[in-house]
Amino acid sequence: MRVVVLCGGESPEREVSLASGWSVAGALLEREHEVVLVDPAAAAPVLAGPLHPGAVIDEAAVGKEPPPLSDRRRLRSRMHAALTGGPVLELLCDADLVFLALHGGWGEDGHVQALLEMAGLRFTGADSAACAAAWHKGRAQAVLGAAGLPVVERVLWRPGTGEVPEGVKRLVAAGPVVTKPVADGSSVSVHHVDSLSQLEDVAAEAGSGGAELLVEPFLPGREFTVAMVGEQLLPVVEIELTTPLFDYAAKYQPGAVGEVCPARVPDDFARRLQELALRAHRALGFGPDTYARTDFRCDGDGAPMCLEVNALPGLTAASLLPCAATGAGWTYPDLIGRIMDLSTR
Repeated sequence: MRVVVLCGGESPEREVSLASGWSVAGALLEREHEVVLVDPAAAAPVLAGPLHPGAVIDEAAVGKEPPPLSDRRRLRSRMHAALTGGPVLELLCDADLVFLALHGGWGEDGHVQALLEMAGLRFTGADSAACAAAWHKGRAQAVLGAAGLPVVERVLWRPGTGEVPEGVKRLVAAGPVVTKPVADGSSVSVHHVDSLSQLEDVAAEAGSGGAELLVEPFLPGREFTVAMVGEQLLPVVEIELTTPLFDYAAKYQPGAVGEVCPARVPDDFARRLQELALRAHRALGFGPDTYARTDFRCDGDGAPMCLEVNALPGLTAASLLPCAATGAGWTYPDLIGRIMDLSTR
């Protein structure tokens, strides 16, 4: 099969996506597919290929910091041009399958999926509607709460547009809070805030880019994630933190955190997390031909709260979905093969 792997892109998760793309390409070659690796936001979009079975490629590393936001306009301009005409679009149209290894931004919020749907192309992962529903954390948590899933109180805030909302001040006064961009992934720009003075520092950072923030109470308990591939729930993974938050640096630097799969929890608690993940998956419109990963963190009493559903979770060597797949007894190429098999559009 001829497969184009889309990776890189214009989001702050660009380096993570590039690492995922190279890992996916290696697994596809191992499964006897022909591969072209494409970064639609790069000046030279074709990173490698056509690659044929037997080709040897290197894994890509993820840096400690995401790329600067100042690069985003230029990357978006290139990405739009590549996906709407010219040789990249021709490659996509000639492929048997487009494997989406994009994370964040247009790659995960439904933009790229909508373009591929309009072109009638077969691709991996959820459709544009489910991606859009999951991407905005505030709206997604509202949907999950309405569906009966446990979520924390949250306030949306766009720094630089006036006074700090009373709801944000109240949450900060009640105890530590977490601030995060309402539409970004890989724990980019996530902050633990104890005071209004710290909040001013976060506002100064976010205000320069005009980002909307989600502010929610800090949950001091254990952190877990549950992946679903098709209709199969994978074993629960626990993220053992050495820092208050599972931030970008912790996620992608080897040894920064522990990832335990299956999680060392009672069977009934693991089943509870899996049941919640399934309900979250369905509430946001993820069907049986998709895959996703749902993140949880426990409050001070040990009750799990649903944080978000990731429509295109990371596929690097250090990512949580491959960790869960290993816990289920799958090899990495098995996981990639199963994701491919789901894309029956």
